[in-house]
Amino acid sequence: MISIPTHTLNDGTTIPALGLGTWPLDDDRAEEAVRSALETGYRLVDTATNYRNETGVGRGVATGGVPREEIVVTTKLPGRHHGYEETLASFEASRARLGLEYVDLYLIHWPLPRVDRYVDSWKAMIKLREDGLVRSIGVSNFTAAHIERLEKETGVLPSVNQIELHPFLPQDELRAFHAAKGVLTESWSPLGRGTPLLADPAVARIAEAHGVTPGQVVLRWHTQLGAVPIPKSASPERQRANLDVFGFELDADEMRAVADRAHRRVGGDPEVHEEF
Repeated sequence: MISIPTHTLNDGTTIPALGLGTWPLDDDRAEEAVRSALETGYRLVDTATNYRNETGVGRGVATGGVPREEIVVTTKLPGRHHGYEETLASFEASRARLGLEYVDLYLIHWPLPRVDRYVDSWKAMIKLREDGLVRSIGVSNFTAAHIERLEKETGVLPSVNQIELHPFLPQDELRAFHAAKGVLTESWSPLGRGTPLLADPAVARIAEAHGVTPGQVVLRWHTQLGAVPIPKSASPERQRANLDVFGFELDADEMRAVADRAHRRVGGDPEVHEEF
């Protein structure tokens, strides 16, 4: 079994340095993926209400043969449930689908600035943490300005901001802001979904030099940035390869070469994207 390093969050809890994404797996495939991932050594599992697979993820956690306290389960609040009471109710529905007594990490999935209710949701998440129903609270797809507003209006910073992050979108400024505030960066779409990244000649050369795959090079790039990548895979072989990135190191030139490309998003712009 592969051993994974951990990060300590600003609330004192720990989180593995790499996790399993589950979008867009359905319940049955998510259950199988989580079970095989836990057998491989994963201890961080990521889902969301809008992935519509929380039930399957929960079944995988329950039947994966790993003590519950060793697993970090993340889920996310959908845009249609922004608001204080709505967030509390949405969380309880997620917890029921997952079949868990508590959730380790609860994130606001998107800020939806036009709707402008994310601060109310954040106050509800603070309450959930105070009540012991959530161990850590965070956000996803938030800009620095969104996070600063949370801090100004509630005095509480997120433990995590899960953002689109890959070599086509390295997010240098936002990652520096996170570091200054003590917020951990998580990476969704860490392998640059829909881009030619894994076929890139520079990445291929680095992979050959280390005797690894291009995907492992890119995931190693994330971990050396201090970010926690969340790659999705339902294949046990791919899951193992994705996790096996802690036995080699990229030098400074290789780190630059991986990210030496024109910037582009594969997902929505947090300033305007709306996902309910």
